[in-house]
Amino acid sequence: MTSASTEPRWLDPAEMRAWRAYILGTELLRQQLHRELQDAHSMTIADYEVLVQLSERSDWRMRMTQLAGRIASSKSRLSHQIARMEKAGLVRRVDCADDARGVMAELTDKGMEQLRAAAPTHVNGVREHLVDLITQDEQELLAAIFERVHKHLDQLN
Repeated sequence: MTSASTEPRWLDPAEMRAWRAYILGTELLRQQLHRELQDAHSMTIADYEVLVQLSERSDWRMRMTQLAGRIASSKSRLSHQIARMEKAGLVRRVDCADDARGVMAELTDKGMEQLRAAAPTHVNGVREHLVDLITQDEQELLAAIFERVHKHLDQLN
């Protein structure tokens, strides 16, 4: 971290190109995947991500705090999202058995049906708009880069 009195390490042209390509590319990709889910399934990409996280658990449940971390959401934003998804019958909140103050989000059968219907649309979009555009070596490099970024940011929190 730089202090207020030190000159920032400005990005050189190559660094700026990489940064801007990342920002614009990820935002446009996310918007496209969201649009495809909305058009085909009336589902947001944020809701899809919640359903995926819950479906990957053997009991289809996850503590709300853990879920917020897994989808890079604030606890408050996730709470509002889960409330909306509850009204749609996709998830429900349940008390945490080992912690009276804890709350779990649980995937419902209807939520799993919605996920199963939407998953092919999502994976086709991920393939068409990212995976099939890059080589296997580039996929491995991309994964290594963002695993490193994720680890670094996790260590800050």
